[in-house]
Parts: sequence; structure tokens; C-alpha cells
Amino acid sequence: MSTLTEGICQRLNSGDKDDESLWSSKPTLQFLSIKKVVPQQNNPGAPSSSGTNITTDRHRIIISDGLHFLQAMLATQLNYLVEEDRIGKNTIAVIENMSCQHILDKRLVIILGLRVLQRDSPKIGNPAPLTGPPQKTDAVSSTPGTTASVPSSAAPQTQNRQAGSRANPIYPIVALTPYQNNWRIKARVVQKSDIRHYSNQRGEGRFFSVTFMDDSGEIKGTAWNALVDDLYEKLQENRVYFVSKARVNLAKKKFSTVANDYELSLDRGTEIEECHDADVPVIRYNFVTLSSLQDLQNEAICDVIVVLKDAGDVAEITTRNNKTTQKRDLDVVDSTGFSTRLTLWGKQAEQFNTPPESVIAFKGVRVSEFGGRSLSLLSSGSMVISPDIPEAHTLKGWYMDGGGQTSFKSHTQGGFSSGAGGTVNRNELRTINDVKEAQLGMSDKPDFFSMRATIMHIKNDNILYPACPSSQCNKKVTESHDGWRCEKCDRSYEKPEYRYIVSMAVGDHTGQIWLSGFNDVGVMLFGMTGDELRSIQEVDDAKVNHIIQNATCNMYNFTCRAAQQSFNDQNRVRYGILRIQPLDYLAESRALVELLHSAWAQ
Repeated sequence: MSTLTEGICQRLNSGDKDDESLWSSKPTLQFLSIKKVVPQQNNPGAPSSSGTNITTDRHRIIISDGLHFLQAMLATQLNYLVEEDRIGKNTIAVIENMSCQHILDKRLVIILGLRVLQRDSPKIGNPAPLTGPPQKTDAVSSTPGTTASVPSSAAPQTQNRQAGSRANPIYPIVALTPYQNNWRIKARVVQKSDIRHYSNQRGEGRFFSVTFMDDSGEIKGTAWNALVDDLYEKLQENRVYFVSKARVNLAKKKFSTVANDYELSLDRGTEIEECHDADVPVIRYNFVTLSSLQDLQNEAICDVIVVLKDAGDVAEITTRNNKTTQKRDLDVVDSTGFSTRLTLWGKQAEQFNTPPESVIAFKGVRVSEFGGRSLSLLSSGSMVISPDIPEAHTLKGWYMDGGGQTSFKSHTQGGFSSGAGGTVNRNELRTINDVKEAQLGMSDKPDFFSMRATIMHIKNDNILYPACPSSQCNKKVTESHDGWRCEKCDRSYEKPEYRYIVSMAVGDHTGQIWLSGFNDVGVMLFGMTGDELRSIQEVDDAKVNHIIQNATCNMYNFTCRAAQQSFNDQNRVRYGILRIQPLDYLAESRALVELLHSAWAQ
């Protein structure tokens, strides 16, 4: 059984906040309870939370050393440990990173990093609550009517700390709330937006936003109107600043993707001072691979690290509110063998001049279903060219060692390229009758399902279309006097790339259904590219019909998307193929053998 660090709770409760040896120690503690904290609006001066969607939970943990117990808070970036049930009641863990804050008259331990030793354990000892308030030698209570016990020898130090901008103690970002006044953060600017304009009933104005980050988390800060000129050049990405005397408000989640319930409003009284210390936080990423984009919901926010394959030209588009902006599409790939389109906007699109084969880390990109699975860098997101991190070095090595010659798969209009990644869960397979009876696709949002079916018929008319050959476009082109014209790319090409658009009827023992698929589905069915089939079609239509006929009467596993479409003022459900996989008969046989030996067959 793991041994707890006896006496550490007493030291954490009463020790000096600036005692580096104490707060950098790595004690072993037991969690007596973990409870989600529900934010309360019981402060008369606090802003109302009406209409605000708070999605970031906070958790209070009672930590024990076997002799005493103490209250602590879990940093929000560690919430996944609770959500994934990696920690719970009586878990024993090593606290690898922690800090201390005084909130009102209470000392609070903030857990920034931990390593689980034992998920489930009997309670160790009979811990008792600590008696007496902690000695607050490093902060002065500002609560009226409250008397703080401060040794006389510490009084001059406290008075000195109250003078100047350095008077306030440094708080971790995770500890900021609207109910604190004398705080200061030391944080890195990991993102800065363009200057944006707005117009409402009170007039017109300007603003820009930044994202501050420290070891505990991140928070958005916004400067308005006159402050834009003062702060826009002062706040630079990847530099570190001391920030104090900004207003802490409830975050407007509609306009922010930062994982914090609160945000900062930078005003005239805000003090910002650049910090030149070397020991500063760096950008943290939570990378997902391009092959796993299919597993993310539409409009999900994620981080990716990719190699730039190609960059399109800057294009000017008109938005829905009749404003013009610039966009640039990038073709990016990673070591999973997938490519996708990633779109830059505004100044990021204009100023982008990174050469192909560069490694780029993107933080804060939005997943879109447009054109299949594509990505878009948000105004609150950031990109770092050739970052000095292990993931970047590994990806660059893979690409230069032959990975760049890979025949990359793409996320197609239907969703995910055929036959790629993952396997269908047999327990989730549905019959065609089940799909129809459940009325999948009839709601406002699309439904997804898996099924096993045999191809009964494939329509052979209009099975190919001439597409733009540029990377990630795939739009239909038309023949003109100077070649094949793509209106989206605004250029002509010598010849198009022919791509599939497949409509087929599939059936099982319960019924029949029509499915539609795109290029990768056709390549899987016919074993050749659209250009190859087009070459045959130009000389022998009968052979094309034979190829299509041979693709029928074969059984596949399908993952599909069901969604409503309006056609001639009538709503109907369209079933699109996200993934098509041929059956692995060896694996299927093994599954049947296991079924025959299971309790079900007895």
C-alpha cells in the first residue's frame, strides 16, 4: 500500500506561500472526496449570469495525509481525470505541481498536476480537520471587520508589498473570479486577434482580444475603443506579461472558445508590464490526428499539428452581412496518411507565406462538415511555424523519410474516405427496417448509423463528373475556349480530374434503401480512379457497364449519415455513405465461433 506524506497538510495550511521547497515538493496524498462546484451568483455586485452558458466545471477535492485533511481545487485542465473516472474517492496520488492562493480569508491549494498511484484504496488513517486559521504572512485581508494575525516582524514586508504595481500577489489564472480585487497574473499571450469593428444602437467602435495562458489555464482578455491604440502594439504574441486591475466578468461563451468561465475586460485602470523571466509557461496543445476528425462533432474545436502540402492563393469573399474578407485554403497532411483542407481568414490569410513541407501547429481550429471534414482557424486560434516540440520533430522526420510520398486519403463530401480507419462495431449494426422504423434523419440534426448490406443496383448514368484538379477543391468545372474553367478557383486547367458520384440501392433481409457516395466510394467499388474509368468510357461503353455490373451483389459494412433534404417543396431523407468497408471473412468467422461458444448459444 502507498505511504502518505504525513504532516504535509499542516505545512500546506500554515507554511509560507513563497516557500519554494514546500510548493515544489511532490507529496503523496489521498483524496477523501471530489465534488463539482456550482458557481453561485450571491454577490450583490457580481454580474448576472443570465443567458450565459458556462461549460467549464470546477472540482473541489478534500486531500488527506492520514493525519489531517485540507480543501483543494483541481485545475480545469485536469477535469478529464474526473470525467474519465481516473480519480475518485480514496484515490492515492502524487501531487506533482501545485500552488497556493488566498481567496477572501481562506488559503486554497490549487492542484495543477498529479500522478495516480492507486485509483481505489481503503481510507488511510483517521484524518482530522486542521484547527486554527493559516498564518497569512504574505497577504493582507481587505474584508471589513476581519482581523488578520500577522507577526510583527512581517508587517514591514507586507506594507512594502502594498506599494506599486508589484503589491498584489501573483494568482494562477484558474483562481480568478469576479469577487477578487487585489490580484495579479503572470501569463503568456498565446493569441492576439485582428482589430475588429462593431456597430450597435450605442454607436460604432473597435476592439481586439488576446488569450493569456499560465501553468493553470487560460483566459480571454478584450480591449475596447480608445484602449485599442494603447494596447494593440504593446501586447505581442508569445511574450509574457504581468496583468492586474482588469475587470473579471463572466465569459460570453458565444464569442469565445477559451476554456474558462470568466474573461478579462482591459480598461483604463488595467496595469500591464512585460516580464522578461525565462521561467514562463509555453503553449499547451491537445493534438488530434487528421484521421480522427471523423470522430469529432461538427463545429468542435481542436488542435492539430500538420505538414503543409500546398497553399492556395488569397481570395476575397463577401460574408452574409455584406462585408468583404480574405481567405486562403491550405492542403495539410499528417502521419496518419490523411489530408484535409484548412482555411485561414483575414490578415492570417493575407500574411501567410510559409513554404511547403513546413510543420505547423494550429491551436483552436473548428471542424466543419463542409466538403466532408475540413478545418477553419478561428480568430481566437493561433498557429506556430516549425514549433520546437517533440511532436513537430517526429512529424518532420516522418515526412522527410518518405512520408511525403504517401498517397494521402481525404475526408470526402460524404464524410470519411472509404475503407479507412476503424472497424464497425457488430453490436451497433442495424437492419434497414430498423433505420426506417426509427425514422433516422427526420429530426433537425443528422443521425448516424452502421449497417451490413449487399449492393443490389448501381445507377450508371452521370456516375462521373469533371472536377477541378487543384488540391481540396473538387468543384465541377466546365469546358471553355481556354480549357476547363473552375469558378471557385477562378482559373482554367488543361484537363479536369474525373471523380465519382455514386447512387446505389442496397438491401438486407429486411428491406432495401438508396445510398449516395462520392469519389472514394467509387474507387472502393470499381478498383480504379475516375480518370481510369473515363478513359475506358471514351472507347467502350459496354465495358464500363460490365465493370459497374461486377460491383453489384457484393456485401459491405456501411457507416452512414441520415439527414433531411428539401426537394420540390417536399422533405425527404437522404442517406450518405461516410465509410464503406469490405467484409473481413476471417474476422467474421471468428466472431461467429465465439458466439457459438458463448452463453447465448447454450
